[in-house]
Amino acid sequence: MDIKNNPIGFFDSGVGGLSVMRESIAIMPNENYIYFGDSKNAPYGTKSLEEVRKLTFDAVEFLLMKNVKAIVIACNTATSAAIEDLRNKYTDIPIIGIEPAIKPAISLNKEGNIIVMATPMTLRENKFKELMNKLDDKGNLVPLPCAGLVEYIEQGILEGDDLESYLKEKLNPYLKPKIASVVLGCTHYPFVKRTISKVLGDDIVIIDGGHGTSLELKRKLKDKGELNDSKEKGKIEIYNSNNDSKVIDFCYNLINTK
Repeated sequence: MDIKNNPIGFFDSGVGGLSVMRESIAIMPNENYIYFGDSKNAPYGTKSLEEVRKLTFDAVEFLLMKNVKAIVIACNTATSAAIEDLRNKYTDIPIIGIEPAIKPAISLNKEGNIIVMATPMTLRENKFKELMNKLDDKGNLVPLPCAGLVEYIEQGILEGDDLESYLKEKLNPYLKPKIASVVLGCTHYPFVKRTISKVLGDDIVIIDGGHGTSLELKRKLKDKGELNDSKEKGKIEIYNSNNDSKVIDFCYNLINTK
């Protein structure tokens, strides 16, 4: 079988990575996709490094059994914890990670603080600290740990008073002097982008790394000559460790959420 027709595997700690996969589907609609969400063990952002590494390796093994031609770790926490180890072990397959889109936020050159919303673990890990140290002199970066936000999204709460109250409590202290932009440093967070805009106002730019990651995926596949050249729309398969049909249905709905 021609490897070009093999699916691309996506993995996240829950439903968040679907925000990245839908970007890839928009760019490469003819590719086949397999998604594995580990909602049973979500959130990863409050777990130990060892736990996250083990869960990530288990998920990658699951995707490899499905004969994927590339893997996207569509989870900021799992990328921080395991991406280097994964690439060292699985040398014959492209493994793409995701990191907070701080560079695009800086390039906007807006006045004020750049708020980086992420899970506590992403902000604790060396990978993020190195990124901060490299870029902090180019923009006023403010890390904002958002423990609890993933749980809202996993429960399907993407708007409403409770979520708005949570976001106001987190973000309002930074409205003065000024917020230049907000970087969504967790793949779950784009699903509440509209609610974040409602809390902050439409004039504040909100950026996530899904589009850039999808372009990187396409580049990697092109370099290997493995882009699917079919003219037909690809297939999408979704698996979740929380083996519940409602969760799977929710996942398919999220792919179509704008």
